[in-house]
Order: sequence, then C-alpha cells, then structure tokens
Amino acid sequence: MSEKAKIRLEYPINCSPKVLFNRLSTASGLAEWFADDVRVKSNLYTFIWEGAEQQAEKTLQKEDRLVRFNWIDEEESYFEFRITKDELTGDVSLIVIDCSDEEEADETSGLWNSQIADLKHILGC
Repeated sequence: MSEKAKIRLEYPINCSPKVLFNRLSTASGLAEWFADDVRVKSNLYTFIWEGAEQQAEKTLQKEDRLVRFNWIDEEESYFEFRITKDELTGDVSLIVIDCSDEEEADETSGLWNSQIADLKHILGC
C-alpha cells in the first residue's frame, strides 16, 4: 500500500461563498464541473466519469464554508473544499485538500487545476 499525501491547492474565485458552496455540495452543482453525472442517496454520492463510477460519502459540511467527501473504496482517502473570505478585501478563495497516493500527487494537482478551471468558467469568473 502506498503512502498518502495531503495536497492543498488554493484558487481565487470571484463569486459569493453561497453560490460557490452550491456548486461544491449538491449533485447538480458537482455535475456541472466535477463529474459527468452525480447521483445522491442520503450522504452517499456516486460520481460518474466516462461510464466509470466511484462512490464517496459526504462526511462533513458547514454551510457556505466547507464540505468533505471520503472515498468509499479507498481507506483514508478524501477530498475537501474550503471556502475562505478575506475580512478586509472580501476576496473569496477555494481551498482544495486532497488526500491521495503520494506517487500520484503531481497528476492529482494537474487534475484539480483543470477541474477548477472548468468551475471558474461555469461561474463566469
């Protein structure tokens, strides 16, 4: 079994935390940019990419601030979205934390960069 690495990426996002949170925490929001399709049953999310399915449980949620998904088939593997807003400037940032295999860290970062670019495009920022 390979070592897990925690990747932390930060992206400035020019929209309100409420709008952003909807895209990060709902099936319809996630299906717009994260996966081809997303199905939800209670806290169990099924993400579909090119016909392949992967399941994650939403294990943590703080309205307009945080959502975490733990992958069902991978021990100690999760991804988390944190929304921060600078008190002084009002700037909103999205922090992505991904706990995945160490040898895949560069590939994982590249994938997130691409996914977040899609999210920004959908949000118009």
